Amino acid sequence: MMNVLEAIESRTSIRAYLDRPVEKEVIQKILDTARWSPSGVNTQPWRVAVVRGDRLRQLSEEFLRLSAAGVRPAPDYDYYPEEWVDPYKTRRFQCGMALYQALGIGREDKEKRKEAALNNYRFFGAPASLFFFIDRRMGKGSWLDMGMFIQSVMLAARGLGLGSCPQASTADYPDAVREILGIAEQNLLLCGMALGYADEKHPVNQYRTAREPVEAFSSWHD
Repeated sequence: MMNVLEAIESRTSIRAYLDRPVEKEVIQKILDTARWSPSGVNTQPWRVAVVRGDRLRQLSEEFLRLSAAGVRPAPDYDYYPEEWVDPYKTRRFQCGMALYQALGIGREDKEKRKEAALNNYRFFGAPASLFFFIDRRMGKGSWLDMGMFIQSVMLAARGLGLGSCPQASTADYPDAVREILGIAEQNLLLCGMALGYADEKHPVNQYRTAREPVEAFSSWHD
């Protein structure tokens, strides 16, 4: 069992998984640990749908069907800004280029880039996915709580030897997710998360995105 500092520093988004199921007891342990995440006045606003097996395949097939039919994504909220400005624009570009280089996809190869994007809808081959919902009536502070909870899930998974990848893309068609999983409309879909055992040998899991040094984002006031 690794310590929390090691888990934070070694966590990375896994985009290729082994053909190995994740037992229910393991996911239960991850969630049992993450439930101790902080939340304002202990509201605990998180709701999680654990999806595996036939239901996961059904979701994947529906995502791919909707995309192939030209149905535009209609997420419950805007994850990204309408207009990109620096330094965020440059970081986004560098992130995409690092991913394509790891996959051996050229900058002009639109077909392979499209196929790589569609792998999001296949959950990168992960045997499980978690979908995170929040009651639409909750305020912005509860979204902060959700972020801390989701991070706790990823760190708990890392501590138990699993890989994960938070996916805004699997919230592209929230109505389809709610319908297939029987989730009430009152629950806003924040994101999904691929979960499984990482294929450590796959090239896509060999790269790391850069992080700014502490001096770039902090100021000290003694």
